[in-house]
Amino acid sequence: MQAEVLTSSAGIHLNGPLLLSPQVHGDERGFFFESWNQRRWQDVLASHGQEAPEFVQDNHSRSSCGVLRGLHYQLPPHPQGKLVRCVAGEIFDVAVDLRRSSATYGQWAGAHLNADQHQQLWIPVGFAHGFLTLSSHAEVLYKATDFWSRDCERAIRWDDPRLGIAWPVVHVDGDQIPASLSQKDAVAPLMEELSAAETFR
Repeated sequence: MQAEVLTSSAGIHLNGPLLLSPQVHGDERGFFFESWNQRRWQDVLASHGQEAPEFVQDNHSRSSCGVLRGLHYQLPPHPQGKLVRCVAGEIFDVAVDLRRSSATYGQWAGAHLNADQHQQLWIPVGFAHGFLTLSSHAEVLYKATDFWSRDCERAIRWDDPRLGIAWPVVHVDGDQIPASLSQKDAVAPLMEELSAAETFR
């Protein structure tokens, strides 16, 4: 398993998120790879100065083309780290740094995840997460380090001008289509509206 540090929107290495690439064994019959290996996971995170968390829940979502989910995060006492992969189709996956003590606070990084490359994006606690579906549909699996909590769940607006996320343009039959959002995500607050208690130290 190889790990790549992502570069933020300001061109700075974003300390925390990692793009993981597994070793894939394939031939004309198909392929095989380890999608999860606890020992390799611990080794990779340790090599980047991180302690490997325990995962307690696996989630699976399916989204149509143009669906945008996010930007979501959970506050203590139930913050979530997520290990995300796309097993059908393609998505553009985004992490936003919400750690006020971080040199990259308010910056974002993104990665294309698809079913052909088998890469995974590790998004640790302290980051908001969202993705845009680029293919006709996409299925996304992710491991979470804590359980979902209605009281701790928060969101930031996907098109916050302060963040300036460069979401890809999605076309269907040659026509650009707008992002398809849940009602909750459509009315999420801007980052400047968040109090210190709604971010991380």
